[in-house]
Parts: sequence; C-alpha cells; structure tokens
Amino acid sequence: MSIEVYRDPWGIPHLRADDPRELAHAQGRTTAHDRAWQLEVERHRAQGTTAAFLGPDAVDWDVFVRRARLADTARRCLDRLDDETRAWVTAYTDGVNAGLAEGARRSREFTATGLEPGVWEPWVPLGVWLSTHILFAGFPTKLWRERVARVLGDEQVELFATDGPGTAGSNGWLVDGDRTATGAALLAGDPHRFIEAPGVYQQIRLACPEYDVVGLAVPGVPGLAHFGHTGTAAWAITNAMADYQDLYRERLRHRDGGTEALGPDGWRPARVHTETIEVRGAAPVTVEVVETDRGPVVVPDDGEGGALSLRHPPRVTGELGFAALPALLAARTVADVDRAVDRWVEPVNVVQAADTEGGTLHRVAGHVPVRHRDNMLRVVPAWEPAHEWRGRHEPLPRAPVDGVAVMANARGLAGPLGVEFAPSHRAERIARLLAGSREWTAAGMAAVHTDTHLASARPLLDLAAGLDGLTAPAAALRDRLLRWDRHMDADSVDAALYAAVRGEVVRRVAAHAAFAPLAEIPAYPALFRPWLALVPRVAYALETLLTSGPVPPADREAAVRAALEATAAAPPDGPWGATHRLAPWAALPDGDDARWPGLDGDHDCVLSTSSVPGVTDRSARGPAARYVWDLARREDSLWVVPFGASGVPGDPHEADQLPLWRRGALTPVITDWNRLSKEHPA
Repeated sequence: MSIEVYRDPWGIPHLRADDPRELAHAQGRTTAHDRAWQLEVERHRAQGTTAAFLGPDAVDWDVFVRRARLADTARRCLDRLDDETRAWVTAYTDGVNAGLAEGARRSREFTATGLEPGVWEPWVPLGVWLSTHILFAGFPTKLWRERVARVLGDEQVELFATDGPGTAGSNGWLVDGDRTATGAALLAGDPHRFIEAPGVYQQIRLACPEYDVVGLAVPGVPGLAHFGHTGTAAWAITNAMADYQDLYRERLRHRDGGTEALGPDGWRPARVHTETIEVRGAAPVTVEVVETDRGPVVVPDDGEGGALSLRHPPRVTGELGFAALPALLAARTVADVDRAVDRWVEPVNVVQAADTEGGTLHRVAGHVPVRHRDNMLRVVPAWEPAHEWRGRHEPLPRAPVDGVAVMANARGLAGPLGVEFAPSHRAERIARLLAGSREWTAAGMAAVHTDTHLASARPLLDLAAGLDGLTAPAAALRDRLLRWDRHMDADSVDAALYAAVRGEVVRRVAAHAAFAPLAEIPAYPALFRPWLALVPRVAYALETLLTSGPVPPADREAAVRAALEATAAAPPDGPWGATHRLAPWAALPDGDDARWPGLDGDHDCVLSTSSVPGVTDRSARGPAARYVWDLARREDSLWVVPFGASGVPGDPHEADQLPLWRRGALTPVITDWNRLSKEHPA
C-alpha cells in the first residue's frame, strides 16, 4: 500500500494513493488522526450510545435513535450496496480503525469522559449519514401542524409555514461562462447548518490514478458527497426542502402475548423488543422498540391513546444512495455528475454542476414517495389505504441554466415535492446581486457570500411607518429605523435596534389570545420541543403573521407600537454583533462562550446567521462552509470553514480559519503538490 499525506499551510490534508480503495483507507485514517473525538461521537450518535459517556443530557437522542432503528437501517442499507461500493466503504472504516488509537491519544476529550475508542464496522458511515440527516427534512414539523390544525382549524394548518427552527438550508449559485471574466463557469455557495465544533465539513483532497478531487467531506463518511471539484467538473447541493418522511397515527393492541397494529389490511403483528441505554452517572434507561408495517414508532404516546410511527425511504427500500459517492469522485463531465446523482436517496437535494466543456446542470436528486398530500402536511391514520405510498416521483424536476441559476431553499424547482420552503428573500437577493456584473471572478463571489440586506424587515417597518401617537423617544426610534439601510452588520447600532424591536414584537404576537392554546408544549419526546415551541414558530413566520392570520390588524399595530415604546425606553447596549454572537454546538462544551465572535447577517440575509428572535440573538446556525469552484482553473477556487482542519484541542489548525470565516474571506485551494508539505509517518 502506497499512501502519501500532504498538508497545505492551513493543515488541510491532500491524500495520494495507488487506487480508490487505498485512497478510501487513507481518508479514513487521516480523518481519525485529525478528528478522532468527532468520529467517535458520531459513531455513538448513530447507534444511540452517547449517554454512556456524555451523561443524562444525551438520553433523549439515544432513545430516539433506538426507537427509530437507525443502526439497523444502516446495516440494511450496507447489505444492499453493490460489492464494489461496499468494499470501498469497508476500506474507509479499516482506515479509521487504523488511525483511531493515535488520534484518540491527541484528544483530551477521551480522558475527560473516560471514553475508549471503539471499532468502526462498515455500516457505521451509513449510520453517521442517517443520524446526521434523519431530522433534516423536519418531520417533527408535522407534529406542530397537527396541533395548529386541531387548535386553530384545518384551514390554518399551513399558517406558520416557513423555514422552521429545526431545518437546515443553503445558498448556492451557478454562473455560466457568459457572465464570468474567464469564460468558464463558477459554482459558489454556503451550506447552512448548525455550527458545530469541530466543523461538520472537512476540507480534503483525494487523488489516485483514477481521479484527483478537492472538496468538503462529512467526517465519518467516505468521499465528497455534497461539494467537489474534479478538475474538469464540479458540483454542489442545497436542501431541496422536499417532504419524504411521513408520520402515521397507529392503533396498537396487545393480545396473545404480542402486539398488533391496525393497517389498511386489518390488524397485523408489530415487531417489539427492548433495549437498555447505559447512562453515565445515572441509572440505565430501558426503551421499548416497536415497529409496524409503516415503520418504527418514534412517539409511543400521542396523547390520544395512540402512537406515531415514522416512514422514510431508507427504512422502506434499504437504499441510502451511497453508490453515488464513488461515482461522483470519478465524474469528468456534467453528464457524469447527472448519472451519479440518479442514485441519490437521502436527503433530497437540489444539485448544480458545471464542467470545463461548458456543460451545466440544475436538478433535484433523491427519493420522494408519491402519496396523498395530507401525508406531507400532518400526521395521517395508518389504517386508511389513501395514505399508503404509491411508488416514487420520477423523473425529478430539472431546469436549464440560462446565465445564472440560484438555489436557496425557496419554492421553485422542488416546489411540487414539498410543503414548507424558505422565504424567497435569499434567492431573490442573490439573483439581483449576480445580475450586476458579467465579469464575475472567484474572488468577487465574497461580495455575495457576505451580503447582509434583510428584506424580511419590510412588514414590521411598514406597520411602524403608519403609527401615530407615539411618545417622542419611540417616534424618534421609529424614524431612525425607517432611515436604516436594512443591513444586519455586526457593527450596526440600527441593526441592533431593529432586532430588539422585532424580538419585542415576536413575544407580543406569541402572547396574543389567538395563540394561547399553542403555548403549552404537548407531551411528546423532549427531542421534538424545538419544533413545538410557540415563540420560535412566531419568530420565523413573523412576516406572515404581521400581514395575515388570526391576529387582527389593530392588534398587530398594537404589538409594534408597544415594541417601539419598550425598546425606546431600554435600547440595546451596543451594536448588533454585541449580542448576535456565534454559539456553536459541542458534544463536550468548555463553557468559554466569550471567545466566540459577533456576527454579521441574520436568518433571511444571504449571510444567513440564524438566531431565534424573541428568544436569543445568539447564532447557532450559519454557513458551515463557503466555497467557490472555478472551472477555468481549479487552483483559483476558494473555500473556508468556521474553525479549521483539525478537531484536536490546542492544535494550530483547530480554529485558524475562524477569523477568515468571520469576515467573509476565503483561502485558496492549493493543487500544486510542490507547494504542499509532505507528512512523514510517526
């Protein structure tokens, strides 16, 4: 086995091997060296064993994973892989196992928790993928819509429809050669996810005689699933916001020593067993795992004497789409990318691609079942035949690229496949910015990445403009906000004032009598509470609720009036960045929140650094990476991640990219092996 590891000045690994399997082994080993703690956390998350070393706070996740049978689903999907892809995945896990002990010795988290590195089996990368994306499509939103329909009426089921607090999105755009300075296409964007430390994306290069690819890997998963550049072709994705997971209300009964579930064909046996979750510092937790013909029960008690089961494509089909991953690495043209993502399953994405021959691609990829529209909206009865799946949507939507194509989770290409989409502000703003030039360069894309204009401020400010009878301080505040440029810059006091007023409005609208029945969170598993809390729902749907819905116009005006008066009496102490600070998730937080920077942007800005208005200005979601793929010269491509290439505390590359990420700068993609430093084995 001949494997070479090189590093660029940012510690980013560039790997070279004799064939794809050796390269997969090298990717696994290098990732284990750089991110052993992160890998082991992800393995335990995939199998529902995190509470054993993280303690009681991790129990809710472990219970969900056990009930949802994620590890068993991953094993099923591994069994369905073709022999070549299975061997490739196995080579990756062999590499992880080869490097894990050394990586663990470098990471003090293992000592702090007493965790010993375990063994990675070939199903684990598929389990990591599942656990990362099982909540990605936001099926708990159906619990919220069901509650809204019951409380406010069926006609209001989509009242709060918007990009909710539990989902993730992205920006992406493709500029063809007619609008660039080089005459070759540019692909750029930034995936929006919960910001984690270490980061959820790993910059890496994978080279062997068959291919030479740079891109962003998901630690724990081989290849470059979402973003990559092969030298002659490049691809990128965003969340399509499609709906492909269903919740069924189950009727269960116990008889003759077993459990049965009522389906369209009558009572059928359910599979039942118990599992035990070990909990550090507390007693073990026993979980009953129940699976009906629809899927595993994830809510054992829906409050009405029933249970709720989850049905999603990987569990039903045994397919996760991993065969697409090695095919993407070998892509030379847009047609190759197109064929590769035909195999994609989960999550459902909008894919963009370009190649050096001038080819472009803009399409949806993934598995979306065909079924009754009510399945997409809310919980449906398991026993009614109308709610069964009837195949899958084929072919999935695609569109030609005419100069520019933008993807930003808005209703558009994937519109027929979903219910809730992001507001159109980001997509429209990106398109408007791109229309301003026909000489785009890779470096110039930073101006789009970092745009902070907040179009969603309009409804609130329109209401404020029509108010009279304000006190002098509140009137002065109102007039100042009406002169504001509507940019959410970290150093802007006006942005901080607007955010303070908005937070006050959110809390007052949420407290309105029309929404009182929604204030109490149902007794569903605690993991689903972010989707069921009223104030965040109001915050993200504020534009809608200030222009329509059950709150009367006079009460909307009263909420804005009171918010202006309250903010004028107690204005924020400092600019937007004083409170709008990064709040990354870590499996083992160190409590040093003061080190995280203030941020530009806001939820509906192109620079989407999301907080929860009315709850906190802290930002837990934002660009988990930024990239620009240049099809003229790959070495002119650019990228950055929130922290760095290493997940080892104290390593020089643990967070060396954070200052760049904070100000919107990017680092060059270095492809000349002579400019890299060869790493010698220990």
